[in-house]
Amino acid sequence: MQTVQDRFLRYVRFDTQSDEASPTCPSTPGQRTFGQALVEEMLAMGIKDAHMDDNGYIYGTVPGDPRLPTIGLIAHMDTSPDASGKDVQARVVPCTGEDILLNEKEDLWLRAAEYPSLREQVGKHLIVTDGTTLLGADDKAGIAEIMTAAEHLLTARRTHATLKIGFTPDEEIGRGADLFDVAKFGADYAYTVDGGGLGELEYENFNGASAFITVHGTNIHPGSAKDKMVNSILIAMELQSLLPIHQRPESTEGYEGFFHLNEIRGDVEQTQLHYIIRDHDMEKFTQKKQVMGQAVAFLNAKYGEGTVVLDLKDSYYNMKDQILPHIHIVEKAKAAMEALGIDPKVCPIRGGTDGARLSFMGLPCPNLFTGGQNFHSRFEYVPVEDMEKCTQLLIDLLS
Repeated sequence: MQTVQDRFLRYVRFDTQSDEASPTCPSTPGQRTFGQALVEEMLAMGIKDAHMDDNGYIYGTVPGDPRLPTIGLIAHMDTSPDASGKDVQARVVPCTGEDILLNEKEDLWLRAAEYPSLREQVGKHLIVTDGTTLLGADDKAGIAEIMTAAEHLLTARRTHATLKIGFTPDEEIGRGADLFDVAKFGADYAYTVDGGGLGELEYENFNGASAFITVHGTNIHPGSAKDKMVNSILIAMELQSLLPIHQRPESTEGYEGFFHLNEIRGDVEQTQLHYIIRDHDMEKFTQKKQVMGQAVAFLNAKYGEGTVVLDLKDSYYNMKDQILPHIHIVEKAKAAMEALGIDPKVCPIRGGTDGARLSFMGLPCPNLFTGGQNFHSRFEYVPVEDMEKCTQLLIDLLS
């Protein structure tokens, strides 16, 4: 039987970054390559119905006692476009709470002063990178934990519930649940295994929207620009200045929402901006979208209609109201954590998961920790011991 550590170290070698600009599903070929490897591994383990559908989604079943509820476990195969996921150089290091040298040549360190969670891992063994790529614990740690739990259930001689496994593409770009077949999946309820530190248990998430903005300008030689040039870069900067300064990610926490300028590129003639808008409260979420629309309208009134074009789309909604009628599945996870000596940390997700949209599609789906820290970063890490705890939690939830 493979360990969760061995599986994870093998999985992170696959480059599975998703690409928001791609129209395909999966958005990148590496996800399909990884998915096919997972299907082959599942078949070798004895998961007879393991397969990848035409859209790159992976499904499989570990049969159990039909008298028990059928439980799903879901994780995503892609990694964030925010940092490279190619040629990940992962290794295991003991944690003393002190700074960890990731890359001597580049003088890259995982420093406790910058990442205080490091001091909470003393005595554990951390899987880190060389500081030039992300690790991919989000969410290959979840996949490794689900696969290891599934292998245990296949070989265990004890009664357990039927397990439905689902691995999705493109979660990091908001498309993970787009083509998920809830009816075919066939679970009564599920858990996404896509959370962070030990004990995290989440059933509330942000309402989320994406705002794609194009600013049109007029370019002309600066020597003869008076009353003729319209600099789209400056108008884009003006747009940013119209948004609330204290409603940015770096100024918010907990249930507080934000506007996040995620990307900007352009020149005098055209500038493009990508914002994400987040809030747990639907009324405040709606207000934030209105603020964005009002800012665009103000600039169009000032510079001419069509100068600023807004494409605003909702991404997902807070799953809390969908979970509350099934709150027993949250209580079940809390009790299982406590039985393992884990302190449950019920907290809101300052982001979204596939589980949010799946809950609205009729599959109640809270989120469980994986153990990973510093997601979407070159300083991402995951403690081996926390991955092992998560694996045992999944086994206990099915038993």
